[in-house]
Amino acid sequence: MNALHTVNKSPFEKRSFDSCMGHILEGSAVLLYEDGVYAAMKGTAMEGKVKSAQGVRFYVLGPDLKARGVSEERVIDGVEIVDYAGFVDLAAELDKVVAWV
Repeated sequence: MNALHTVNKSPFEKRSFDSCMGHILEGSAVLLYEDGVYAAMKGTAMEGKVKSAQGVRFYVLGPDLKARGVSEERVIDGVEIVDYAGFVDLAAELDKVVAWV
């Protein structure tokens, strides 16, 4: 069963991202939003974790990047930037949504 895993906490303050990474399965997707967008930034300890996740798609919510002053150029290569409609599409496409809080 493919799931959309959502993470809204900063990986530098909470363990939500690490917990998510420990449970995702191939074919699933991870959407980073609110303070979770910091896990999508190049040059951080999270970059290696994102790049090593085989068969997992990563997305980041563009409006939340902008709200935090993070430019799209700072997003890890391969992480797709989506808008709110893209978030809804992902939730509808996958079998279930798992929120990591």
